[in-house]
Amino acid sequence: MAMELAESPTRPPASYWPITVGDGIRTAASRWPDKRAMSCSGRHLTFRELSARIHRVSNGALCDLQLGAGERAALMAPNCLEFVEIVCGLSEAGSIPAIVNARLTAPELGYICGDSEARVLFVHASLEALARSADLPTVRRIIVIGRDYEEWLGRARDERPATNVQEWDPFTIAYTSGTTGFPKGAILPHRSRVLATFAMAAEYGCYTDADRGLLVAPLYHGGGFLSAIAATFFGGHCEILPAFDPEQVLRAIDAGRPTHTFLVPTHFHALLSLGKGVLDRYDTSSLKTLISNAAALPQATKEAVVEHFGAGILHEMYGSTEGCAVTNLRPADQLRKQQCVGQPFPCTEIRLLDNDGNDVPDGEIGELYSRSPYLFNGYWRRPEATAEAFRGRWFSAGDLARRDDEGYLYIVDRKHDLVISGGVNIYPREVEEVLVAHPAVEQAAVVGVPDPYWGEAVRAFVVLRRGAQVSAADLNVHCAQRLARFKLPKHTSFVDALPRNAAGKVLRRELRERARSEAGFGADGAQPDQGSST
Repeated sequence: MAMELAESPTRPPASYWPITVGDGIRTAASRWPDKRAMSCSGRHLTFRELSARIHRVSNGALCDLQLGAGERAALMAPNCLEFVEIVCGLSEAGSIPAIVNARLTAPELGYICGDSEARVLFVHASLEALARSADLPTVRRIIVIGRDYEEWLGRARDERPATNVQEWDPFTIAYTSGTTGFPKGAILPHRSRVLATFAMAAEYGCYTDADRGLLVAPLYHGGGFLSAIAATFFGGHCEILPAFDPEQVLRAIDAGRPTHTFLVPTHFHALLSLGKGVLDRYDTSSLKTLISNAAALPQATKEAVVEHFGAGILHEMYGSTEGCAVTNLRPADQLRKQQCVGQPFPCTEIRLLDNDGNDVPDGEIGELYSRSPYLFNGYWRRPEATAEAFRGRWFSAGDLARRDDEGYLYIVDRKHDLVISGGVNIYPREVEEVLVAHPAVEQAAVVGVPDPYWGEAVRAFVVLRRGAQVSAADLNVHCAQRLARFKLPKHTSFVDALPRNAAGKVLRRELRERARSEAGFGADGAQPDQGSST
């Protein structure tokens, strides 16, 4: 057998069994069938019920929707129990769910459905009107989550489908902004999701059958969905909040006694802004793990979080949709290592490379590359973009970083111009395309500037056509017809010309420096003690 394996290295051994996300939930159902797995808005699913509903989605996709292996369906919904069972059920059938941010507009939904060639759209009842107003040429059926969905689900068998899903097969396509200015579909395999849950369990120590999770982040956010899966994969309970409200989060912690939750910096800002009087009304002592992700947590905010929620529980994780978890700053280092993203996640290797692909020494800045079992498979039907993101087997999200003499990493800038506002990625060109579609606008450039609440805010610089007049408010009304609210410029400056280099490319760094200076921020993004923001 050893010789045979050596001669056929790609042939799996007889003992091989692929790992899929559904396996974890099925195993939990066999161990704790009547235990609550997930709750949301007063509804509850036991592990037995969750597993059965996932199987019904799988069989419905295969038999009724005729979604064969590799075919796509799209899902657009706010947080709800159905979100988890639809994603898991479709992927267990071998079809691929394309996840759509529930805050997107009809044109944005149409783009994602068209790019993924989704044949079916699952949409929440609250978003049905928006979905039916979108141009969806590839979608042949819309299933509305609510009565329609329940009727469809009730006609399907609750037995495990006879499929041959491999661990490297796609679990989802998660759409993220890319170098073209339009969202790119990152193909996330079962393997990366399953192994990430094991790594999270090891790193955070809060995903056992005795633990309870509170999901605050949206399920369409990669970190939010992975947190929900990790909470249930090992038999724990996950309470899903339908929407974010800071005081409701505190009530849920006080009443539900969760042991862990995942928040983005904007959530922390909103919680802390309630003030000490409100914060102290609620007992949050059940929390033993707080995880922050999606954007840098400002040091002052971090210190306030530690002061209120207690030392020894805050983790700050750095990662990306494509790379998943890359580093983690553990609780013991939160105040010792300032503006730091920590050390590599389990089974993760990191290199900092210069433009020629050479490793840079400690203390110097290089582009951060990682490799791990959690990486994505590549971008959906974009081989050139996939190739650009890799050096061999090493992936880069375009971030620049340095490493100190203890092996801790610090993100110092982004190689590309992605704006992260409230933990959500915004690519400038997408906003610029909409701005220049206004008849009064000749040119536009968008950059991200530091914002004490959102982390970053979108700042637009606009050159008007000769003789044209328009206000910033009017431009935002125009943009709101094609862009989600979180992508709208929070500040707009009207300028005579955009700074450009000899090749004609806009010098975004000059615009960022100007915006930061006008807002009272230093060139490094730090806000002076008496500074002001626009």
